[in-house]
Amino acid sequence: MLRTGVIGCGKIAQLRHLPEYAENPDCEIHGLYDTDSVRAKEMSVQYGGRVHESVDALLADPDIDAVSICAANPAHAPLSVRALQAGKHVLCEKPMATSLADCERMAEAAEKSGKLLMIGHNQRFATSNQLARELIARGEIGDILSFQSNFGHQGPEQWTGQSNPWFFDKKLALFGAIADLGIHKIDVLHFLTGQTTQEITAMVETLHKTFPDGTPITVDDNAICILRLSGGALGTVRASWTFYGQEDNSTRLYGTKGVLRIDDDPKHALILEKKSGEIIRYEIGKIVTNEEQLAGIRKSSGIIDAFADAIRTGIRPISDAKEAIHAMRAVFAALTSAESRRTVAILP
Repeated sequence: MLRTGVIGCGKIAQLRHLPEYAENPDCEIHGLYDTDSVRAKEMSVQYGGRVHESVDALLADPDIDAVSICAANPAHAPLSVRALQAGKHVLCEKPMATSLADCERMAEAAEKSGKLLMIGHNQRFATSNQLARELIARGEIGDILSFQSNFGHQGPEQWTGQSNPWFFDKKLALFGAIADLGIHKIDVLHFLTGQTTQEITAMVETLHKTFPDGTPITVDDNAICILRLSGGALGTVRASWTFYGQEDNSTRLYGTKGVLRIDDDPKHALILEKKSGEIIRYEIGKIVTNEEQLAGIRKSSGIIDAFADAIRTGIRPISDAKEAIHAMRAVFAALTSAESRRTVAILP
């Protein structure tokens, strides 16, 4: 039995980590901590687990084997490092950290501790992306020439239920849609293709979101990036908090032998269009949307199951720290590109 602790009991813990731990027969929620003790107690009543008075108290608990870090972005690195040094396996929410140096410090702490550090890039575990990766590896669309990938919805206020969530404050979040949503699409492109981002050109802007007093939020609400992957493919990633309609969480890859369409069709999560004209529509589950989660429609992201399995088997997971750093490098390069208005190369 994997005995787990959760640090931070906000929406991501409430809708993903806590229910998915509770649903996994090999996991037991043993400890909780949140700066809001009332919220932590509410989660304890619902899911079990002792409410700790501090992070230190939770990490000192010898009965906790692993922790989820569900705190705000700047806390990811220090909390993950402390947990690893305390001998705990760590599942840290994305973005991994707020600087490349902190990402590397986290990976180094995991290596020194001998414990697992996994990052919450849950789109790698979506059935559509897993099958798409297999089809690409089999050569079904040939060599990838170009791609487009979007992740947009109405914004984190829809997710949190707050008109002024911490996501909007640069001091608390550091960056906006590009690291909240864009990171997923950059990472999943790496997963699908087996390549990494080689260079990036980006525009990162605040186009519409405001604080309650009407002033613009202090992080980006839209990002459009042009990426060149290490295999030569060229394409775009778009992240937006201003899609005031249906959520778009789609990817298309264009190859020399055909096209793969992922989560862009209302009925079929994966469609293969071959150069010959043949079209194959796969009857598999679509990726869970924010709207579905907020409506109480339970669909496992797969991330908790994978975390528990990796600890049990000792087999490296597909979203460990070493994989996640590639996507973070691309995000930091995109921010540099937007600020300098130039294309930025990413060192291997």
